[in-house]
Amino acid sequence: MSDLRRSWVESANAPDCDFPLNNLPYGVFSTEGKGPRCGVAIGDFILDVQALEAEGVLSAGDPPVFTKPSWNAFMALGPEAWHGFRQALIVLLGEKTGMDRRAEPFLVPMADATMHMPFDVAEYTDFYAGKNHAVNVGTMFRGAENALPPNWLHIPIGYNGRASSVVVSGTDVRRPWGQLKGPDMEAPIWAPCKRFDLELEMGAIVGTPSQGPVTVAEANAMIFGYVLLNDWSARDIRAWEYQPLGPFQAKATATTISPWIVTAAALEPFRCDTPEREKELLPHLKDAGPMLYDIDLAVTLTPEGKAASTIARTNYSQMYYSAAQQLAHHTTSGCPMRVGDLLGSGTISGPEASQRGSLLELSWGGKEPVTLETGEERSFLEDGDTLELHGVAKGDGYRIGFGPCEGKLLPALKDPYAR
Repeated sequence: MSDLRRSWVESANAPDCDFPLNNLPYGVFSTEGKGPRCGVAIGDFILDVQALEAEGVLSAGDPPVFTKPSWNAFMALGPEAWHGFRQALIVLLGEKTGMDRRAEPFLVPMADATMHMPFDVAEYTDFYAGKNHAVNVGTMFRGAENALPPNWLHIPIGYNGRASSVVVSGTDVRRPWGQLKGPDMEAPIWAPCKRFDLELEMGAIVGTPSQGPVTVAEANAMIFGYVLLNDWSARDIRAWEYQPLGPFQAKATATTISPWIVTAAALEPFRCDTPEREKELLPHLKDAGPMLYDIDLAVTLTPEGKAASTIARTNYSQMYYSAAQQLAHHTTSGCPMRVGDLLGSGTISGPEASQRGSLLELSWGGKEPVTLETGEERSFLEDGDTLELHGVAKGDGYRIGFGPCEGKLLPALKDPYAR
């Protein structure tokens, strides 16, 4: 495990800082009187890389790549450019490099900034690749003997979601309407979702495109970075619609991501192996080394106007399939991948009850409500609830944080089709 890299930005050297020099995540921010632009988090500040490029202090390519408020153009430069730019930032912000006078005018206090989507999402795919979650959900609906479908231990199961509904942390989420049908009902009704839920996930961002199948090792090199991801789920809408083709409108309301892209390079010291395989994978999906990361994850739920409760803690290392395996599998059909494609990991749950990454699991389908620190109970989300995902990889005297992944649930609109 590497040690803390010290910076002349003093706040970046604090042991509880999420954005030390070891991290340097990429985001898009705005300030009063100045629109969205690319920036890099360092301590309590954001380094304005658009301004640095415009002034000729720091460049990633020619022509300039930071003229637009998105990291897509930079991602498209490829891994060699990613590495070179990161090394230039380390020199620019590093202690005793003599670069502080050149860079300090381009620092903006993080407290004065508003965060925006850090990249343009080309397409979005969500996976179902956490074994503990899959077993829990399968047991609830099909019994323990049939918890996992026959294909689950052989391929990472996924579906194509909606890139248009991916939003940045801090965006409110509206309770959706849909068709609901209980087991004793003859026909569905049209009503607001009653079983709205979170899904604790990580999102992997594709930084280089592909044409045709790629190996797991090649897929790993294609991944630019990671974000926290909450793939909000309307459980009752899903129960009625998903057979036989899977989720559709139940997962189209919103997918919230954290505002900072933590690069694969920053996470490199935290690599760890996937779990032991119950069934041997086919050669094209076999692990090509440690492909997961040791990242502590947590979920807090805050009722409107009340105190927050931590309702789950788990770790990204609990995944059965890595993002590289998911990406490699995605390409097996010849499906081209694009710069800015987003892959959701699937819900991340650990083996213990307190490590479950959704309320569906935490409340066991509503049968065992979760008691909050306020004394209230939750089986599913109520209007006014704010959900926040937290993620941190812990090094030797430093931490790699992702920033908040937060969303507040607003009440459903009046019937949009009532006349």
